[in-house]
Amino acid sequence: MKKYFITGLLVWVPFGITLWVLNLTIGTMDKTLLLLPAAWHPDRLLGIHIPGWGIILTLLIVGLTGVLVRNVLGQQLLHLWEAVLHHIPFVNSIYKGVKQFSDTLLSGEGNSFRKVLLVRYPHPQAWSLAFQTSVPGEVIDQFEDEYVAVFIPTTPSPVNGFYFFVRKADTIELDMTVDVALRSIVSMGVAADSEAGKHRVHTPNPQSN
Repeated sequence: MKKYFITGLLVWVPFGITLWVLNLTIGTMDKTLLLLPAAWHPDRLLGIHIPGWGIILTLLIVGLTGVLVRNVLGQQLLHLWEAVLHHIPFVNSIYKGVKQFSDTLLSGEGNSFRKVLLVRYPHPQAWSLAFQTSVPGEVIDQFEDEYVAVFIPTTPSPVNGFYFFVRKADTIELDMTVDVALRSIVSMGVAADSEAGKHRVHTPNPQSN
């Protein structure tokens, strides 16, 4: 009986989680309909509630924003908006950090997350995937050896994690793309790319603690 129950769970758990994620995503996007006048809401025009209209509106807003920012006027408006945010205490720090993170992941134009490393965490006998990021100049001056800044994302949400400074000699640089590393982290290693095991290691003999 136990094996049948487990087999049933293997069918329903991923299906249920998928439905939950879709419902959460669609529900969140449907909130963009609040931007429209009440008389324009699809529910009022059609007389019935059909989930998912917000996805269309969200895609239109994002697409039109991209078109707008691609021209000179849009660039000026964007710079003006960012200048306003940069003069607001606390908001400035949050916006800069989130923007650099999104630029790195989405546009590939960021200065960070260009290398995937292995670092010893959470103890000297364990290794974790990490992304090399930028080290502030004030911090570099405090070390005699060469140190690198690393971001160690958590599973299954890679936007959370830990930011450390580690000695470069104690890291292993992998010939692995950021996309492959993120897939491995999000899926807890289950959906790791088959090519991940073929990647070369640039620093085969890191110093052990």
